[in-house]
Amino acid sequence: MLDDQQVLIELTGDAATTHGARLPADVARTLSAAGVALDTVDLLAVVAGPGSFTGLRIGIASMQGLAFARGLKIVPVSALEAIARQAHRSLPPARTIAAWVDAHRGEVFAALYAGSPLEELTPPAAASPEETLRACEGLEVSGPLVFAGDGAIRYRNAILSTLGDRADVQASAAALAAEAGRIAAVHPERAVAPDAVVPIYVRRPDVELTRERPRTR
Repeated sequence: MLDDQQVLIELTGDAATTHGARLPADVARTLSAAGVALDTVDLLAVVAGPGSFTGLRIGIASMQGLAFARGLKIVPVSALEAIARQAHRSLPPARTIAAWVDAHRGEVFAALYAGSPLEELTPPAAASPEETLRACEGLEVSGPLVFAGDGAIRYRNAILSTLGDRADVQASAAALAAEAGRIAAVHPERAVAPDAVVPIYVRRPDVELTRERPRTR
C-alpha cells in the first residue's frame, strides 16, 4: 500500500494457504493496517508474471474484480522488472542486473536490466540456469553482474561456479508488492482497463507441456 511513492505498509500472506482462499482477506487486512479506506484508492498494481500459472491467474482475477467494482485501472508489472528495480535502488547506476525467477522444472525466468533509468536489455525468457548463464558469459559489464530473485538464490552455486567473481548473487529475495506499487506510481501511463491485463507467462502452462510429453508404458 503506497501513498504516492511512500510505502505505507507491505504485508506477506500465509504461503500455506492458497491464493484464492487468502487474497480477499489479505487485501482487507492491508487496507485496515494502513488505515486506508477502499474508496480512497485510485490506482491498482498487480505482478502479472512470469510465475506460477495458477497464482498469476488468481492474483490478476482478484485485482480485476476489485478494479471493476471501483472503476479503477490497473498497472501490470513484470516480476522480473520489480526484482531488478528493487536491486537497482541499492546499487551504483552502472551495474547490470540479472533478474531470475525460479520457474521450476529445472528452469529460470530471466531478463537483464541496466542503466539509470533502468532499462530492459534482454526480453524475459525461460531456460535452464546453464543456458541462461551461457548468454551472460560474453557480457562486458561495469563491475560484477548482479543476480537477484529467488531463482538466483536457488541456483547460486551454478552462477558462482560459472562466473566466479564476475557475479554477485544477492542473499535474499524480498516481497515484490511494494516495488510493484512504486512502479505503478512512477508509471501511471502504463495503467490499463481491468480486462486488458494480460498474464506474462513466458513459458506455456505446465499442463500443456505435460500433455506433449511422450507417454511411457
